[in-house]
Amino acid sequence: MKGDEYMLKKIDQGALFLKENASVFRCPTCHGTMKEENHTFFCPSGHRFDLSKKGTLYFLNHQIQTEYTTDMFAPRRRMIEAGMYNPVMDELANMIDFPEFILDVGCGEGSFLNQLNERKSLEKMIGFDISKEGVYLATQQPLPAFWCVADLTNLPFSDNCIPTILNIFSPSHYKEFQRVLTNNGQLLKVVPQSGYLTELRQAFYPNEIEKQSYSNEAVVKKFETEMHLVERKRITYTFDIPKENQLDLLEMSPLEWGVTEAVKQGLRENPLEKITVDIEILKGSHSNRFH
Repeated sequence: MKGDEYMLKKIDQGALFLKENASVFRCPTCHGTMKEENHTFFCPSGHRFDLSKKGTLYFLNHQIQTEYTTDMFAPRRRMIEAGMYNPVMDELANMIDFPEFILDVGCGEGSFLNQLNERKSLEKMIGFDISKEGVYLATQQPLPAFWCVADLTNLPFSDNCIPTILNIFSPSHYKEFQRVLTNNGQLLKVVPQSGYLTELRQAFYPNEIEKQSYSNEAVVKKFETEMHLVERKRITYTFDIPKENQLDLLEMSPLEWGVTEAVKQGLRENPLEKITVDIEILKGSHSNRFH
């Protein structure tokens, strides 16, 4: 979407995107073709999905309750905007070979896609998440992306239509990724490594050594099994947390779900000033091209 289309209401922006890009989608119920008309997306079999006022689509046929709520997404967004992941975003932008069309899998509240767009001037963008709260927050991002709620295991996208898939700190479904990627398409997956948020882990779980560090090697091995690994890059650094964001760190990740209120209160009174970011970017392509 370009220039004056920003003047449209969000629901009309969403309808325009669907009308112009209907061939990218397929019905998640019957896998039929889709068509937009009067703010409704439907297939020849009569399965219908209505655009929300925010211009989003809910592709699930049932309500999903997740623990990822606005209370977690909002501080996460503030930490991202404060620059916590800038080196990661810089490297990701360098590794995107096909900026003409990006699918952000597990987009959350959209901050990562927005940051990449600022660096790379992406042309066409779709973000989806299982969390409706995250997707609604994503519509506040200042970029012309289309946002939807969808199921990772049953993507509402056509075969071989997506040049680039982003998979940042979120689950994967490689069979579906392989299906929707173009033949020369790429998957960029960001996974935490052993030092990720180590100061927060130690503070949250001072008496549980097993929770203070972890390994994601099983995730990496799965990636290597399911995709052709093109590149593997580790990025490690310490981020100085701005004073106004130090409490956001405590609420931004699932790490805090099992923490006692006494430990949280102690950290509110003496918040962390630095945090380690330790991640790997895995760049993959179709495995069947190399078998």
